[in-house]
Amino acid sequence: MEKLIISPAPHIHGGDTVAKNMTGVIIALIPALLVGFYFFGLGALVVTLTSVAACVLIEYLIQKYLLKEQPSIMDGSAALTGLLLAMNLPSNLPLWMIIIGAIVAIGIGKMSFGGLGNNPFNPALVGRVFLLISFPVQMTTWPRPVPFSTAYLDAETAPTVLSMLKENFGELPSTMEMFLGNMGGSLGEISAIALLIGMAYMIIRKIISWHIPVSILATVFIFAGILHLANPEVYAAPAMHLFSGGLMLGAVFMATDYVTSPMNPRGMLVYGVGIGVITVVIRAFGAYPEGVSFAILIMNAFTPLINTYIKPRRFGEKVKK
Repeated sequence: MEKLIISPAPHIHGGDTVAKNMTGVIIALIPALLVGFYFFGLGALVVTLTSVAACVLIEYLIQKYLLKEQPSIMDGSAALTGLLLAMNLPSNLPLWMIIIGAIVAIGIGKMSFGGLGNNPFNPALVGRVFLLISFPVQMTTWPRPVPFSTAYLDAETAPTVLSMLKENFGELPSTMEMFLGNMGGSLGEISAIALLIGMAYMIIRKIISWHIPVSILATVFIFAGILHLANPEVYAAPAMHLFSGGLMLGAVFMATDYVTSPMNPRGMLVYGVGIGVITVVIRAFGAYPEGVSFAILIMNAFTPLINTYIKPRRFGEKVKK
């Protein structure tokens, strides 16, 4: 008599692979990357190429010579980490700092936990926050956007919108300028329209679901709107929060990381609301003008708890009254 073998779901292969999903995210990043190249020129190109190359090389060396396993750099995850790290950096950051960020992102944020699928925190943000804490001056010195600029380390600098809001100085760019990307900031975070195009592409292709980015953006809009209505002279309008800083980049590409975000829709909504609230709290009441990176990393730490206590109902399970 043959035994009936029951295996856990899923039973049908959906056709997705790591390489396919990583490639999809990289394609979605292209519009924001092109805007960064346009406004920051040579510096954006140098930072991006250095970050991607360093992340791929570091992962290869760790897997080949430390872990003694077959390198998996062809799956695209190391290249994507390098690209996301670059998009969170100023386009005038020295090469050696970029390499340190890559070492921390891949070596500590990813490989020290066992590699892809095991890291509790977003590796690119681990590298970015390490650089921000270690080199705060260089990480908050932003080049002025100059189309097709050939300047790199000697680029003319200017404050970001969030810095101007925090310090209450300077003429703020218009909403349309922020929407298109004509403002200072990290090379991948400046253009809201480019990032929204990337989000639409990933949702249509089912690379991500809408729950995390929409819940983050909606929470920031509502919470910032309440503060603005309470005291418009102190707290910025919601549009300023939505279109400035790393909110769009974080909500669309960083918070939606498969490994470090919740697995079911209700958990994703809780996760997104948490990121939105923490972001506004840091921006409005903290010492840093920006809080997206910290908010995502904090909620990464809560992801296991969210997955444990917010689960989908089992098929056929009776609802307790």
